[in-house]
Amino acid sequence: MPTEPLPELAPDFVPFATAALDFHQAINMPVAPVAASRAELDSLHAHVVALYGLLDAHTARTTPVARAEGDHLRACRIRLWQAAEHLHAAFHAAPDPGTGRLPTREACRARRPEGAPELTVCQRHLATATRVRRDHTPADLRDPFTGLTRH
Repeated sequence: MPTEPLPELAPDFVPFATAALDFHQAINMPVAPVAASRAELDSLHAHVVALYGLLDAHTARTTPVARAEGDHLRACRIRLWQAAEHLHAAFHAAPDPGTGRLPTREACRARRPEGAPELTVCQRHLATATRVRRDHTPADLRDPFTGLTRH
C-alpha cells in the first residue's frame, strides 16, 4: 500500500533567527559593563518563550516515534522554561526606566505587576506558565538532572 508523500516543507527560518540574534549582539551590546534594560530583558523573554513553543511542538511530534530523542527535547524544553523564569525575575529586578530606581525588597516579594507596558512580560509569562504546568510536574521543573545520562 503506497504512502502519501511528505508535504514540501517551508524554508527553515531558524538559521535566520540565529543570525539575527548574532547580528543584534554584534551591533547592540556595549563593550562597557552595563546592565540589561527592561526592554532588552522583555525581548529576550519573548524570544525564549517562542523557542519554548517551538521545542514543545517538536517534542510532541518526536516523542511518539523516537522516545530517547523526545526525552532529550523535553529536558531542553524544561531548561528553557527555567531560563524564562529567570528572565522574568530579572525584568522585575531591573531599575525602573522612568526613575532609574531599583525596586524595593517589599515590591520584589509582592511580585506586583507594574502596569502597561511592563505587564506584557507578565501576561506572556503567565500564558506560557499555564502550558508548562499542564505538561510538567513541579518536580520536573525544579530537578537539576538534565537527563543526559539516562540514555
